Amino acid sequence: MEKRAIGIDLGTTHSCVCVWQNGKMEVISNEQGNRVTPSYVAFSEVRLIGDTAKMLAPINPKNTIFDVKRLIGRKFDDPLVQADMKHWPFTVINDAGNPKVSVEYQGVDKVFAPEEISSMVLSKLKETAEVYLNRKVTDAVITVPAYFNDSQRQATKDAGVIAGLNVLQIINEPTSAAIAYGLDQNLKSKRNILVFDLGSGTFDVSVLTVDEGSLFEVKSTAGDTHLGGEDFDSLLVNYLIEEFKLKHSKDLASNPRALSRLRAAAERAKCTLSSAPTANIMIDSLFDGIDFYTQVTRPKFEDLCADLFQRTLTTVEQALTDAKIEREAIDDVVLVGGSTRIPKVQLLLQNFFDGKTLNHSIHPDEAVAYGAAVQAASLSGNEDLEIKDIVLRDVTPLSLGVDTVNDVFSVIIKRNTRIPFKETKTYVTAKDNQELLTFCIYEGERAVVTENHLLGKVSLRGIKRAPKGVTTVDVSFDLNEEGILSVSVEERGTDKSEHITITNEKGRLSKGDIRRMIKEAKSFKEKDEKHLARSRARNQLEDYTYKMMQEFKVAESELSQADKSRMKEESDEILDWLKKNPKAGLGQYKRKLQDIQEKCQPIMKKIHKEDALLD
Repeated sequence: MEKRAIGIDLGTTHSCVCVWQNGKMEVISNEQGNRVTPSYVAFSEVRLIGDTAKMLAPINPKNTIFDVKRLIGRKFDDPLVQADMKHWPFTVINDAGNPKVSVEYQGVDKVFAPEEISSMVLSKLKETAEVYLNRKVTDAVITVPAYFNDSQRQATKDAGVIAGLNVLQIINEPTSAAIAYGLDQNLKSKRNILVFDLGSGTFDVSVLTVDEGSLFEVKSTAGDTHLGGEDFDSLLVNYLIEEFKLKHSKDLASNPRALSRLRAAAERAKCTLSSAPTANIMIDSLFDGIDFYTQVTRPKFEDLCADLFQRTLTTVEQALTDAKIEREAIDDVVLVGGSTRIPKVQLLLQNFFDGKTLNHSIHPDEAVAYGAAVQAASLSGNEDLEIKDIVLRDVTPLSLGVDTVNDVFSVIIKRNTRIPFKETKTYVTAKDNQELLTFCIYEGERAVVTENHLLGKVSLRGIKRAPKGVTTVDVSFDLNEEGILSVSVEERGTDKSEHITITNEKGRLSKGDIRRMIKEAKSFKEKDEKHLARSRARNQLEDYTYKMMQEFKVAESELSQADKSRMKEESDEILDWLKKNPKAGLGQYKRKLQDIQEKCQPIMKKIHKEDALLD
């Protein structure tokens, strides 16, 4: 059986999975029939993922996790993490400098790394694809924001591994969307495209050249990994909290359940305002039994978010400058991400490009997964003529380099360099008779090296003792097509060298961590399957009992008094037992079903025999 590779857009609030087969892209709907799945995981007596988890979030706010994409690959003391924590009803703890979520699951306190929560969402999408394709799926391409740093990319890849996926490639979301656009439009001539990708949690702009519909060359990328619909929601929530305080002299900000319900209402209002001038917010018994009714206008929402909307244009300018392309030279402005539905965002962008018509031809929620599915099929050897010749040339979003004397950042690979790419720079010792040389590896754009993001360290020991500036060392940076970095250090004229792949530095998951999390993920799956089997068995027992009672009522006049008493006694006993044993085991439910079937079968046969005679 031919293997199928899937494309996954792992989003902040919603995720999407697609597959390329039979010469076309297919979006895979989940069991609710929805083409996107909420990136929500809820814990109680059972673990819920997706639509059900989101639906029940207002009644289980402390144990329902979302927005984990805003935690992945970050540190606990990151100002952005600290800011987000104020808006989340669930608990984020500091585990050796790393943010983790704390929940209660089956009566026990559990702590999960962001990679684990993301892996649960990925597992759900993997299972959804397997049901749709009727085969096991392991190969996948997963997308990330173009401005994700090395830690965030590697953490996303780790999440895929924990979910049981063979991650063929991590690719940038706007690049993936450009592939979808190129194929959708069947482009034949060379065109300059700007992809404006404003999602729920992240924002990216990429400038690309598409040639003959098969060569996708990224010229530049810029973005903000902390700007999107969730931020617009937070501003609206803050406004509503203040309005509630003014009207009722009560502060609901510290109440997780009220906050969760208010946030859900704010999100609905935001969506309504994309198509209507006003949105009504009505929440019964929001806090201390107080009903909250108010109206938000589109101008008010736009005023609240004005600064954030304006920030998107600054990023567009940066991307064009880095690409060395004038705005007049952009042929197509392609909108991706659910937040591009906001009219004010569209108006600002259209004005920026002097009235150019914005392109809405690809579905904003599905385009990224579409492109990922195409790339997945191409990498897995799909011979479809439409996609087999696709060539993707991406760039690195951030400069990479090492620390040097006086806290200066020495750049080895500049941002927006086409990848894969390898570069070597030569350095000399800074002290006399130096035997140890350590390079700290950073990514970022600040001249002061410690203001950038530390990726790791590599040391070369036992180098030749010599006066300062004599011993020479070559430092090589090798950046692969996924944007993951390998560094090697070699002393010239000797065989002394060291090599490091930036995948497992301080704060990252070790191989042992990943193995443990894979084992735990299997355990969770087994628990979920056992719960479903137990629930099905309970439902079968309950359904059989009620069906038996219904048939008994219909045929009551045909039965003897003894049979009537027997049927009532057995059904009452089962219903009473079900009430008293809500958490009985699978075997108990099955035995009870078998028992009542054996006891009542002779009577049921009499009923059906009477029915046959009447017919």
